[in-house]
Amino acid sequence: MSSKILITCPPMLKNVKSFQNDFKDLGFEITAPEVIQTLSEKELMDLVPQHDGWIIGDDLVTFKILEAGKKGLLKAAVKWGIGTDNVDFDACKKLGIPITNTPGMFGAEVADLAMCYILGLARDAFFIDREVRKGGWPKPSGISLAGKTLGIIGLGDIGRNIAKRAKAHELDIVCWDPYIKTFPKYVKVCEPFPSQIETCDFIVFACALTRENFHLLNDSILNLLKPGVRVVNVSRGPLINESTLLKGLESGKICSAALDVFEFEPIKKSNKFLVHPKCIVGSHNGSNTFEAVLRASYEAINLLDTMLKKKKEND
Repeated sequence: MSSKILITCPPMLKNVKSFQNDFKDLGFEITAPEVIQTLSEKELMDLVPQHDGWIIGDDLVTFKILEAGKKGLLKAAVKWGIGTDNVDFDACKKLGIPITNTPGMFGAEVADLAMCYILGLARDAFFIDREVRKGGWPKPSGISLAGKTLGIIGLGDIGRNIAKRAKAHELDIVCWDPYIKTFPKYVKVCEPFPSQIETCDFIVFACALTRENFHLLNDSILNLLKPGVRVVNVSRGPLINESTLLKGLESGKICSAALDVFEFEPIKKSNKFLVHPKCIVGSHNGSNTFEAVLRASYEAINLLDTMLKKKKEND
């Protein structure tokens, strides 16, 4: 008997045809809706109960959705990727819905993008690109990376990969992560946050979003920053208070910023970052390489298959 599976992860949906043979072998009947970033609560409440399994993207997974799923066919779910802040795991536990994620999948890929942003901010590469396309020929003076200090917030898989790449560029590296016990020798640990943040020429956000670090970059932290610091966020938008970041950019306290993620996604056309000359904007796409998507998707498929089989055995 086949299992009905809902997929709402855009990178996986884009490559869904690559897994057709795997779905067939496992007896998965796939529903692949069109998703730009996320589906609404109402859309998910309609879809989820019709499926035995769900591979989740960045959708906001609420108690109401999970409760509707439990009343329907839903037996197990996998959060595609490493971030889990969009899923109510407590609700899953309360409702008895097995769920997991796919950790350790994208450290290298997200770190590559972080270094792209660091280099781009250091040399104003993206600003130059925009101005030359308009007919200009600007020559802003950048800064050299060697000897500058990079602060990494979060030294998990992504943070460690950023540190490894930064070391090759001769950056001095400091970090904050109260949950990590061992660190590379070339990384200086600064605890508690924001100890020594004033020494940083670059700050990269690479940590998970929790209740404790919501708006970690706020007005009080802005006052501590080194004038001219460059800020990169490849993790989660709500780690940064966007009003604070704009204030810092407009005052010059923050030289420039690169954001792959935002407080509300997709970004609205009215968002001031879209027209700010000192800001690079992304589309929450840090993990999206062909190889990484295949790797995480196969992991999600296998995890979901295992959970559904276990659920069937226990019923």
